[in-house]
Amino acid sequence: MALSVVRWGGPAALSLRGKGRALSRATAPFRPGRVAVLSKTTRFEFEQERGRAEGERRRELRERLATKGSSYNGLLERHTVHSANVQHVVDTLHKEGIEVRLVKRRDYTEEIVQWADAIVSAGGDGTMLLSASKVFGQIKPVIGVNTDPERSQGHLCLPVRYTHCFSEALQKLRQGEFSWQWRQRIRICLEGAGINPTPVDLHEQQLSLEQHLTAHRDVAQPASCDVVNSDPQLLSVRALNEVFVGESLSSRASYYEISIDDGPWEKHKNSGLNMCTGTGSKAWSYNINKLAYQEVEDLLSIAKEKSRVDLPINQELVEQVTDHYNQSLIFCPEDPKIFFSIREPIVNRVFTSSQHRGFTNKMSVRSRCWDACMVVDGGTSFEFNDGAIATLTVNEEDALCTVVLEE
Repeated sequence: MALSVVRWGGPAALSLRGKGRALSRATAPFRPGRVAVLSKTTRFEFEQERGRAEGERRRELRERLATKGSSYNGLLERHTVHSANVQHVVDTLHKEGIEVRLVKRRDYTEEIVQWADAIVSAGGDGTMLLSASKVFGQIKPVIGVNTDPERSQGHLCLPVRYTHCFSEALQKLRQGEFSWQWRQRIRICLEGAGINPTPVDLHEQQLSLEQHLTAHRDVAQPASCDVVNSDPQLLSVRALNEVFVGESLSSRASYYEISIDDGPWEKHKNSGLNMCTGTGSKAWSYNINKLAYQEVEDLLSIAKEKSRVDLPINQELVEQVTDHYNQSLIFCPEDPKIFFSIREPIVNRVFTSSQHRGFTNKMSVRSRCWDACMVVDGGTSFEFNDGAIATLTVNEEDALCTVVLEE
């Protein structure tokens, strides 16, 4: 994929030409003139806002947190660490003559995205996913900075060293000493009976099951929601990590039908369906499917006994087999494919499953659920009940532009 730099009024924007592998070494500097910095809402801020809404005083907030086993001072300390690192990013951008808008989650709009030449996500992986959720097209880079590395893994963020020396990261961007990476995303089309394409934003709300169901019922129903087999509607979100389908009540089995790559429909009953990108293959999908050393050791012992082969089972072999299998679950973020995982499938004379996991280019899911949701990247929820059909594909024009910096 070729890369060129186009300038308008001082700032630089990306212009992409051609297709192919998405990871490429930058051949020209990237010098944004305007950057939007999206700062996460810390737990301390969340609890404070909740307390204010209920007329709570500081002493009462301390007491409420204590009843939940949380420390007011501990939350304040993490908030202070995060805030200091956010300010470091903003100050660094200002010193380079870059116009900055620092926004919180509720103020992060499509207008902000359109204004900016690049988005800096200041938080963890959840903030990075939120940052990406409003970016469409391939020419708006999203860069993640982990603002609390001691408490956040930050797989999608720059290496931890840049948290405290963001100026070095910025210099590498301005000098072209980095690589572009286009992370593929999943697009979703919704059709069928009773569909409602209006989302509920879970990022803004920590909801109980009843509140979650009520939120979906309170969302305005579009005119097409009573039309059976309505025309497919492309949802206004793209999944950077994964799409999950299942009953809202986790103890209730999820019932739906799936079609893989336009194959025949197959009935499934299980604990839910996860469909991920290469980026998401290191996240929830990985933890659904990974094996533990103990499981592999037990399997090797059974294989040795049943086959009567003199297989020396030792710790080294167990670790090699386990690590090899687990690594096979991870694939490149640039690969235009979907990996699906059926959680705890029920298999009997009614429900069969030819595949519990695998790769696909197209996945169709028809809901037979009662109170189900389709959740995108853990933050955006769509009602997905009986009769609704979701079709998931990967389109290269939806790929998200990110950067790769060396440690």
